[in-house]
Amino acid sequence: MRGLSQRELAKRAGVTNSTISLIEQNRVSPSVGSLRKVLDGLPMTLADFFTFDFESSEGYFYKADELVDVSSDDMSMLLVAANKRDRAMSVMHEFYPPGADTGPDAITHRGEEGGVVIRGSIEITIGGETRTLGPGDAYYFETHLPHRFRNRGKETCEIVSACTPPSF
Repeated sequence: MRGLSQRELAKRAGVTNSTISLIEQNRVSPSVGSLRKVLDGLPMTLADFFTFDFESSEGYFYKADELVDVSSDDMSMLLVAANKRDRAMSVMHEFYPPGADTGPDAITHRGEEGGVVIRGSIEITIGGETRTLGPGDAYYFETHLPHRFRNRGKETCEIVSACTPPSF
């Protein structure tokens, strides 16, 4: 779509040419952090990537089966109002099974993010500070701070979160 070769995209994204090739061949699913790097090389936001084919919608209510799955290998993430153009935020219903991790590299992007743990527990590292949150606990931070989410528990962790500007 952008007229870039795999080599040029890899160079712009700061990843290897083989990484781009494996993603294109659907032989590997990139982590959220890796996907961000690739999309930054286009440039394209995660929001644009996941909502590219959707028609604009003016609806206000969304049934569970209308949430768009933007999951990665380790976790399940459902996006509210994915088809709404020019959204100012992303609202997500997230599920982290035991052992799930946003990746070995901390994530950074512009904006703010917050959420509430509904069930289970999640270890969150923000700017070098690590806490384990349980049901009812919440977080809120500026996303330029490096951050990472890991479920070290024995049950699936469920979170409802929002971030602005929309990263999905």
